[in-house]
Amino acid sequence: MKEDYIYAVARVRARELGLLSRQDVDQLMACKTYEECLRTLSDKGWGAGEASSAEAVLAAEEEKTWAFIHELTDDMAPFKVLLLPTDYNNMKAAIKAVVTGVEPHQVFLPGGEIDPELMLRCVREGDFSPLPEDMAQAADEAYHALLQKEDGQMCDVILDRACLMGVVRCGKESGVPILADYAEMLCATSNVKVAVRACKTGKSRAFLDMALAPCATLDAGSLAAAACKSLDDLFGYLAATPYSEAAGKMKESYSAFEKWCDDKVMDLVKGQKMNPFTVGPLFAFVIARRNEISTVRIILSGKLNELDDGMIRERLRDMYV
Repeated sequence: MKEDYIYAVARVRARELGLLSRQDVDQLMACKTYEECLRTLSDKGWGAGEASSAEAVLAAEEEKTWAFIHELTDDMAPFKVLLLPTDYNNMKAAIKAVVTGVEPHQVFLPGGEIDPELMLRCVREGDFSPLPEDMAQAADEAYHALLQKEDGQMCDVILDRACLMGVVRCGKESGVPILADYAEMLCATSNVKVAVRACKTGKSRAFLDMALAPCATLDAGSLAAAACKSLDDLFGYLAATPYSEAAGKMKESYSAFEKWCDDKVMDLVKGQKMNPFTVGPLFAFVIARRNEISTVRIILSGKLNELDDGMIRERLRDMYV
């Protein structure tokens, strides 16, 4: 019901006032050192007390974001399009840890829906039935690809494709346009990344057919066929799709393409500011928080490595506010 989200959206609106603005980003850029950046962020309430590293600060902010969303709603189904990639990344880590016999220390990402310990148990026992059906099937296939064929890349490809298909399905089933649009964009841009890498490394058509996930705005077969020919053919195909601008950014650099992807997502969710009756503003807030965390990571990394400010600014994302 529409009324279910009125209070939650009102709280989101209030919390949005604390999001980093372009002026805040400029203030961080004006810091002379990595340590000064961390102090400035601490003054803005970032982190969980005194933090010794950027990753500790950023991890704390990610945790705060999801803690806030859990305060607003018990229904996490609309956020599954954001949570699935974490679960699938953790499944990769679990399979590789078990197969290689490495103790899984600090290899799991926080914030997924499925307990990584359950994943580890499934891999160790060779029984994936306790997992959701689609993940169980992909995990079993990926596990045997690594165990029997020692093919780590195939393991990743199987799980990445299953993840994207799951994201698209969840977006469609949600009945919420912003979730479906986000899922479609994620799948399509991920396919572009895969196709470009495959083209540059001379991967076969069979590999591409296995790696590309079906989506509505890019034909996987046409994308694979173009990628098997040349980068020019690949970019030529993209020029006739909604991702023509992406082709130009990819020609420029991979980091330019990544920035374009993130900025397009930001453009997509900004429209939710005027929508008080659905889960859209809550979803947009999570995207906005992830975007500013990514922006801060870029700045901190640049300051730590003493990069030129111009190089850092080229990578900065558009802000939500």
